[in-house]
Amino acid sequence: MTLELKILVWTVVLAFIEVIVAAVAAQTQIRLPELAGNRDSLPPLTGWAGRAQRAYRNTYESLPLFIVLVLAAHLAGRTNGTVLLGCQLFFWGRVAHWLIYLAGIPWVRTLAWLVAVIGLIAILSQLV
Repeated sequence: MTLELKILVWTVVLAFIEVIVAAVAAQTQIRLPELAGNRDSLPPLTGWAGRAQRAYRNTYESLPLFIVLVLAAHLAGRTNGTVLLGCQLFFWGRVAHWLIYLAGIPWVRTLAWLVAVIGLIAILSQLV
């Protein structure tokens, strides 16, 4: 397995961890029966539980882009140092974004998000 594909797998692991943390955080504010139900009228999550939920949703918005770009580069035989760097920037940017989001540090969180976006652009640059 190439390093790019390994980073892709670890990014999916990160996304899974984010969901688990968000679910645990939600249980600190909403009882399990309500969370396990249809969720028709759940109150909004606040504090770190709300941040955990927003962070994992943000990851899930960008994850399809990363998956497609990495797989396209792999299938097209276009993997190189720039693609690998893009994968690393995306992964570590997402790790930092998640942790900074949980900590509630607004502007630094945006910088971490930007690092991940630059990673996506780096991968895309090798495909167009």
